[in-house]
Amino acid sequence: MSYDYLIVGAGYAGSIVARCMAEEGKKILLLEKRNHIGGNAYDFIDENGVNQHKYGPHIFHTSVEKAVTFLSRFTTWYPYEHRVLGYVEGKLVPIPFNLTSIERLFDSEKAEHLKQVLIQAYGMEKKVPILDLRKHEDPEIRELADYIFEHVFKYYTMKQWGYSAEEIDPSVTARVPVHISYDDRYFQDSFQNMPKEGYTKIFERMLDHPNIQVELNCDANQRIHLEQSTHEIYFDGKRFDGKLIYTGMVDALMDYCLGRLSYRSLEFDIQTHDGQYQPVGTVNYPTSAAVHPFTRITEYKLMMEHMPKDKTTIHVEYPYPYQEDAEKGNIPYYPLFTEASRNQYKQYVELAKQYPNLYLLGRLAEYRYYNQDAIVVRALEFVETLKKAD
Repeated sequence: MSYDYLIVGAGYAGSIVARCMAEEGKKILLLEKRNHIGGNAYDFIDENGVNQHKYGPHIFHTSVEKAVTFLSRFTTWYPYEHRVLGYVEGKLVPIPFNLTSIERLFDSEKAEHLKQVLIQAYGMEKKVPILDLRKHEDPEIRELADYIFEHVFKYYTMKQWGYSAEEIDPSVTARVPVHISYDDRYFQDSFQNMPKEGYTKIFERMLDHPNIQVELNCDANQRIHLEQSTHEIYFDGKRFDGKLIYTGMVDALMDYCLGRLSYRSLEFDIQTHDGQYQPVGTVNYPTSAAVHPFTRITEYKLMMEHMPKDKTTIHVEYPYPYQEDAEKGNIPYYPLFTEASRNQYKQYVELAKQYPNLYLLGRLAEYRYYNQDAIVVRALEFVETLKKAD
């Protein structure tokens, strides 16, 4: 069969493009290296009756109607508002750090004073990046910010990224700001729901189209060749004149000709326990690696619409530097946002631009972090550019 589109990766980016272009009458070949579709959003019902997220917790939240409208074609939803607690000085306090966190960590008189100082400086329902808070002109706010940084951000960042918070792009710590509010929810988006039948079902339905052929257990980089002299793409030894949508690691596609990009990886200690293990779906451990070498524990049944009662499944999450051939840490999860890695990625992009029918899309290919709703919107907007080009 002759294909109009060769798409590498069956996560959100690749699957959305495949479905949308298939509906435009295009013939699609979708190649996936793993033995399942869904990318890191893949989930399944385990032996405890728990809907386990194989690659860590995925919580759908958005205020963008476009993302909800598209995904609702393939699923119905149930309401779920995620709450996270952090283990701080032997107590569990809301994360993001908020006014309730202050109440739990300080005596009542000091807590009331600190809350009023923050509210007077910023107002209610404001989110402030920790690095901005530490630069405030008020010494009391700076002192509180230093306390929060030390007990919530410092060690968690070091464990997660292998760098200090100051060495990482500010957008990373800005993702979990200090919230001047009593709202204990992790997200404040207008739409906070989970798919009734899990994420995998979304992808199964999305890719169920006669114009889409899916091949699993397929390392596309072994079948794709980029000819540098002519800037042509070859697939299975033949020139491919259609469009190649690549959602994997761009350095791997380019045979690491400019060196390997840096990623962080994760490993999970999967445990079964009786009853319920912890009070909320996720508990963070922003302590030093010497105290807790892991970053967080997720209990998946607490995210389910109808949770099993007898048993529970937890993931104890350990960060690792990504290494392709390592026993642990061999899956690229997060691009490592340092100035050196960003510059290296830009050089790879310039190489990719030399191939007129090559497109980079998604978390790995674009070397950036996407929430689920953000990658849905990005993929849908990308589809519109493809339609115009066709």
